Amino acid sequence: NPVYFDNAATTYPKPPAVLRAFQNAVHSAGGNPGRGGHILSRRAGAAVYHARETAAALFGAEPENVVFTMNCTHALNLAIRGALRKGDHVIISSIEHNSVARPVAAMAEAGLISYSTAPVSPDDAETVAAFRSRIRPQTRAIICTLAGNVTGQIMPYREIGALCREKGLIFIADGAQGCGILPVTMQDGIQLLCTAGHKGLYGLMGTGMLISDGTVPLRPLMQGGTGTQSASLRQPDELPEALEAGTVNVPGIAALDAGMQWIVQRGAAGIARHESALCDMLIAGLLRIPGAVVYRDPVAKYVPVVSFALPDELPDDTAARLA
Repeated sequence: NPVYFDNAATTYPKPPAVLRAFQNAVHSAGGNPGRGGHILSRRAGAAVYHARETAAALFGAEPENVVFTMNCTHALNLAIRGALRKGDHVIISSIEHNSVARPVAAMAEAGLISYSTAPVSPDDAETVAAFRSRIRPQTRAIICTLAGNVTGQIMPYREIGALCREKGLIFIADGAQGCGILPVTMQDGIQLLCTAGHKGLYGLMGTGMLISDGTVPLRPLMQGGTGTQSASLRQPDELPEALEAGTVNVPGIAALDAGMQWIVQRGAAGIARHESALCDMLIAGLLRIPGAVVYRDPVAKYVPVVSFALPDELPDDTAARLA
């Protein structure tokens, strides 16, 4: 079996309980939730709602404010395009994933919004000051990751949340690299938390979540069937139906539920300590290679993601050799 190092892209292998939950949903809850009154539809609906409750408890939200998505990119597009209005200004960080940077740039190119980029420093106070200095009268939101996907640097998300509360801004957080590892909740000043289901939450690919604190109106990107208010041609305004047009991924959601329960049972802090210990072993080994560079600053804090370079070798070539 290969030694797997690509957990920042998707965690592998999955806990056995996750695979069992997926199989059980396929076999025992194969109906379409909210689209019928028969036993399989009711079981599917119960599985989805139980997952909402699990996510709500984990992240400090209400179950009805948990929206299931295809992935974190989908969730971020729902949040960014749904919350912003023409003329708004937003601030992103210099280490954003393209799931944030591209939707923001596309809206700016279309003349809908403007944006500024705050440089990220190893020093948290400098990073927060960079965000603060870019706030304008038109600024509506700060959009940033909890932790960078390249170096793993943890953003001062609690301090950014406090800044947003102080200035009356929306805080949209990309939790793809942080949820399941960092002790993040909506009480950290986050209005809209977006995350992947298949990374630190140990679900399967094709799942994600947008979690709201319920204070930010969101325009839906899609209209369609929801299983409720079917006589109306207007998309429901209430979450989660407003943003869940079409049939949701019931087996994937059941698997995500099991992944989140596994984290609760194991303890996120214990998982993070174990992963950090593995990272320390990797870094120690890399630094024994003459000329190797590990991209970490002693001042900054990191999730268990390691970027490095070997002497006289392009990173692409190093990756190819490891593959």
